[in-house]
Amino acid sequence: MPPPSPTTRRASRARPLVEILDTTLRDGEQAEGVSMAPAEKLTIARRLLEKVKVDRIEVASGRTSDGERSAVARITDWADTLGLADRVEVLGFVDGQASVDWTRSVGGRVINLLTKGSLKHCREQLRRTPREHADDIRRTVDYGVRHGIVFNVYLEDWSSGMRDSPDYVRSHVAALAGMPVQRLMLCDTLGILSPAEVRAFVERMTQEFPSCRFDFHGHNDYGLATANTLEAALGGARGLHCTVNGMGERAGNTPLDEVVVSLRDHGGLRTNVNERALAGVSQLVENFSGRRVAPNKPIVGENVFTQAAGVHADGDRKGRLYESRLRPSRFGLRRSYAMGKLMGKASLEFNLERLNVTLTDAEKRQLLARIVELGDQKRHVTTADLPFLITELLQTPELRVFEVKDFSIVSNLGLRPVATILVRYRDAELQATASGDGGYDAFMQALRSVEGQLGIKVPRLLDYQVRIPPGGKTDALVETTIKWDNGLKTVGVDTDQVTAAIQATEHVLNAIALRSAGAGAAAAAPQRSTSLASAD
Repeated sequence: MPPPSPTTRRASRARPLVEILDTTLRDGEQAEGVSMAPAEKLTIARRLLEKVKVDRIEVASGRTSDGERSAVARITDWADTLGLADRVEVLGFVDGQASVDWTRSVGGRVINLLTKGSLKHCREQLRRTPREHADDIRRTVDYGVRHGIVFNVYLEDWSSGMRDSPDYVRSHVAALAGMPVQRLMLCDTLGILSPAEVRAFVERMTQEFPSCRFDFHGHNDYGLATANTLEAALGGARGLHCTVNGMGERAGNTPLDEVVVSLRDHGGLRTNVNERALAGVSQLVENFSGRRVAPNKPIVGENVFTQAAGVHADGDRKGRLYESRLRPSRFGLRRSYAMGKLMGKASLEFNLERLNVTLTDAEKRQLLARIVELGDQKRHVTTADLPFLITELLQTPELRVFEVKDFSIVSNLGLRPVATILVRYRDAELQATASGDGGYDAFMQALRSVEGQLGIKVPRLLDYQVRIPPGGKTDALVETTIKWDNGLKTVGVDTDQVTAAIQATEHVLNAIALRSAGAGAAAAAPQRSTSLASAD
């Protein structure tokens, strides 16, 4: 691709820049059942500021647990060493000195002050008049400013306020505009607004208070958070609040990745976010939070760059006919082609190429028919399963270069499990014994102990899922799916869960061996029509 012309660079700089605040560590953690340790919060904060390059992060609510105090202190200490402390923010409350003192005690410099954006909340929750509420805010802000704190102000329930008490909202914003605050943050707290309402309400704010800087904070209760946040930016908001994976209370917050991409592709707006870092931070937050990302989640979902229909694979092979601006390479990802009853010849060829396996046309037809048959049986087939299917169907044992010939796993109450394994790699057999924190972990430890002798690097496990058909039978088949750090996903099926996991491990090691073998492995079987092509 040629470098951008001077005209293109000028046009890019001319597009308005929108500031991104990520509140995964504060509002995102309000998702039910989510609690992250201080070390995990520090890791996420570093990734967001250093790699993803969001403009600001909101890391906690003030005056909460000892764990939050420790987490914020660690984050602010790290940020201060890099000159990033002004980009770390804490939610505070209109409580005189308490939130300010708490924030200062953990090294915080910026408070996002929670105020009431609707008359109903002001009267019924605070039991204060609008004038009394404004006076309380002023006292808190004045105290904080005297002690070096910078303030932004949330207008909680602003969306209901604009619908039901717009005069209150105007007077409240007018009062805040006269205080030393940096930003006014407009909250659709319950995610009730439509995109048209968001645009109209934000435009009203920016037109009536042109000297104020407004953020928009959306929620996804109607599934409209991304659309609403885009409309807020088009309506004049210059700061947008998001969370990684849309994590948050109830239906969640506005997803960071969707907003960044939509601003660029549909709004003609810029952010400082590094799009290629979005998938990585999504995986990180998924691991730490325990909240799985839906496979069809836009941008970072496991299946969003997977074509299942054979006609789509055929169109891509002939001319990338089923691509849009959302190319996987844009996010450092790769397109894949699912194998199942809907696949066609092109899908199979894409997957064979990634394994460096070459088959005749007749063999491809046989293999395709078998995969379609398995799909009809609701069996999940992955790229790494192909060597086993080919071996089974075409009697090509040379494709099964790694084999777990035998294993024994012993578990006792109070003792660590011990695994003894016998494996074959090509013509060599190796035996090893190791202990672990579970039966499968013991197996993996034994396998890693002979890694050097095998000449194969055992990949790191990223995700482990077990599926048992409903019915409650103790002898039911278990399907274990493992996602590995090399991008492969493998499946094992057995009545024993550990055995199923070992099958999946055997599959991934065969796939790795085939990828690295190239033409050398093909030479080992010169008489076969089935061969291994050289690596790309």
